[in-house]
Amino acid sequence: MNSKADAYVDKPGQWQDAFKKLRAIALDFDLTEEFKWGHPCYTLDGQNVVLMHGFKDYCALLFFKGSLMQDPKNILIQQTENVQAGRQIRFTSAEEIAKMASTLKSYIREAIKVEKSGAQVEFKKTAEFDMPAEFLSKLEESPALQEAFAGLTPGRQRGYLLHFSSAKQAKTRESRVEKCIPHILKGKGLND
Repeated sequence: MNSKADAYVDKPGQWQDAFKKLRAIALDFDLTEEFKWGHPCYTLDGQNVVLMHGFKDYCALLFFKGSLMQDPKNILIQQTENVQAGRQIRFTSAEEIAKMASTLKSYIREAIKVEKSGAQVEFKKTAEFDMPAEFLSKLEESPALQEAFAGLTPGRQRGYLLHFSSAKQAKTRESRVEKCIPHILKGKGLND
């Protein structure tokens, strides 16, 4: 057991009882309990398998390779349309978790099986993401920006493209592009 995970689970709050139940279920498996991204994370041979986290309206188990898992109960949820690999099972109470304990264990077994198989999620290539016109015009105007963007890792490129294209209004997209250009020119990602 991880001391940071102890503190997370023991912290009074909306999901304290739910987290205790989720943790007990996860600890039934031969997984290593770690603390990543501010949440208890369960790994197998250093590879992330499942993470527990809480939000305003629900808490969840996040399966890192959930898109590759069998989902016989049809309970795995894709958080947003841009999430490619991860899938969640969401809960609104500790009682719901207690009722689903055997199902949750079968899903964790499935996640471990997927991880042991070595299967990898095939991520979309950066070129498959929409290139907002507002950013495309800036790239066409500036060879230095083209070169800097091309030099970013594919993940950083996707992060910017998703950030730009998620704005509904052109004015907001333009503003986001303008704010991000200095970071791109420095070779930094959106959250660096």
